Amino acid sequence: MNQTTMELKGDREIVIERTFNGPAHIVFDAWTRPELVARWWAPEGRATMVSCEADVRVGGRYRYHLRHAHGDFAFAGEYLEVTPPSRVVYTEIYEPTASGTKPGDVAITVTVTFSERGGQTHVVSHSQCPTPQVRDAIIASGMEAGMRETMDQLEMLVESLASA
Repeated sequence: MNQTTMELKGDREIVIERTFNGPAHIVFDAWTRPELVARWWAPEGRATMVSCEADVRVGGRYRYHLRHAHGDFAFAGEYLEVTPPSRVVYTEIYEPTASGTKPGDVAITVTVTFSERGGQTHVVSHSQCPTPQVRDAIIASGMEAGMRETMDQLEMLVESLASA
């Protein structure tokens, strides 16, 4: 299985990279189509996807609602650029939880590129945070472990779609 890398750049950026065993159009679809996102986005056994909505076009919006042992959480945003199957740019904001916790109620900007070579797709996700404090809060939330699990789940989905 391919490895996911995560690097902190400067004091406001998180860069995640991974190569998937499938063509760019399949990886792009799995990243953007709500019925496919719902199959990999939540870390299995730790969270479940309650709803997954996305209007994937410039100006369109998305919202992912998840549930885990401590309650529900959601994040949403707007698509700023959509260039299938090579690039998508969107904002991401965590919504306040029912208990009033605000994991980060300011938007980050996420730029994801999909580069295909020899039937594999290299994905690079750049999350640009508005402040160092927002980036630090994201890292402190434990996102790295969940992100690695979801990237493994995405790889399994991509491989199943590519072989179908």
